[in-house]
Formats: sequence, C-alpha cells, structure tokens
Amino acid sequence: MPTFPPDRFDRPPTDLQRVGAHRAPRPGGRGWVVFLWAVVATGVLIGVGVLAMFAINNRVVFNPFAGSSTTTTPTPTPTVQPTLDPSVTVIVLNGTTVDGLAGQVGDLLVEQGWTVGARSNASSQDVQASMIYYTDPAQEGAALGLSAALNNVPIQQSDAYLVPGESRITVVLGADYTAPA
Repeated sequence: MPTFPPDRFDRPPTDLQRVGAHRAPRPGGRGWVVFLWAVVATGVLIGVGVLAMFAINNRVVFNPFAGSSTTTTPTPTPTVQPTLDPSVTVIVLNGTTVDGLAGQVGDLLVEQGWTVGARSNASSQDVQASMIYYTDPAQEGAALGLSAALNNVPIQQSDAYLVPGESRITVVLGADYTAPA
C-alpha cells in the first residue's frame, strides 16, 4: 500500500472540541425529547380520531355554549282506527278458481255499507294470499275497516292497482281466503 507524506490535515489542532469528522458531542436527554414528541403526537391523533367518530355518528355536539342536555320524549305515532268509508270505491277481484267468490264478497260488503264498484276475476286464478291494496295513506283507516269486515285480510299500501283520479281500494281474494262467519 502506498504511503503519502503527512500534511496539515493529518495533525488536527488540540483545542478543537469535535469528535470524528465534524461531529459535536450529543447533548444529554435528547432521547426523552423524541419520546415525548411521539407520545404527544399519538395522543393528538387518537383524540382527533375519537372526535371524528363521534361526529360521524352524530353523538357529539360541537357547541360549548349549550346547557345541559335535555332528553326529549318521542312523540307516539298515532294508530289508525278502522273506519267504514262509503266514499271509497271497493274493487273485488277473485284470484281463485271458486266461481262467484267476488260477487259473494261484494254483496257482503254492500250489506255492510261499502260502495262496491266492480266484482271480477283477477288476471291470475292461482293467487295464494289474499290482500287489500290501497294507494293513498289517507285510505289506511278504510283499508283496516275492510280487513275487519273480511276476516282480517292483510292490507298493503301499493300503486299496483292505482287508477289516476279515482279513490279506490282493491281487494284481491286468494286461496287462503275464508269468509267471515
């Protein structure tokens, strides 16, 4: 290996306080500063995450001036009572193979005060479940009244039998229908 003559860089001054190549001595306690910064950053991130989750779930209110939280009691939903509404036209459809069932049920409803508009066979003769269809939520009471008159046939709000401009309820009789005693 070749040897080179010594120069000024081979003899550093003795009053120089550096160790190694341009490195100053490490100050004491520097590891604790880094650890404390990591703890603070972790706490801040967790706090922001918790507040974000509460805000997403609408469980926290960001109003420091709000007083104590007051609990509100939910308003009970009014129950609809079954009614007899002669202004609503009732359409009776026979979805079974029993001849004349729509006519019999229509006669029964007329005797009870209902306005029956049509008694006919349904487009399908293999309907399994009877159902009363009403289109307007205001007709729910009348549909419940019809259900009570027809041995508690289920009701359903649907636009399946909607005729624009007409207020009517459609009764579809299925294989499960039993006439009231």
